[in-house]
Amino acid sequence: MDLLDRARGRVGDDTVDDESREGVALFVDGPNVLREEFDVDLDDVREAAETAGPLVATRLYVDEHATPGLIQAAEARGYEVVVTSGDVDVKLAVDAAQFVVDGPAATLAVASRDTDFKPVVELANAYGLRTLVIAPGSHGRSDALRNAATDSVTLEE
Repeated sequence: MDLLDRARGRVGDDTVDDESREGVALFVDGPNVLREEFDVDLDDVREAAETAGPLVATRLYVDEHATPGLIQAAEARGYEVVVTSGDVDVKLAVDAAQFVVDGPAATLAVASRDTDFKPVVELANAYGLRTLVIAPGSHGRSDALRNAATDSVTLEE
């Protein structure tokens, strides 16, 4: 079953009712956002997402090389940390797409500077969700990702 066809109402009717959707689902691309060159604070990412509404999901995606200190700090700030041995981008995109289809959020927020997330932002738009892209800084920011989203925020460098 094609997700875009479901979004367009062509297949199935098992999606979450628009009236029951509330809040923001935040998905953070750890390897792309938490780089020394950006000096991003996870609290700033959370605050940027909260401008769109209360958070209903807050996930940080990291690879197996993430330090225990980073994982502990993220969990202390209320993030659900997802550690993957594979490609972080793929896991995040698949989870975000599943959340778009089945989740309760009215807004999908993606913190990244990676164009790879443009399809999931477009999917969320097709499902009628508001989309927010949070860039860690203007250096290397994806204009394509920013332009695909309903709203965008660039964190101060």
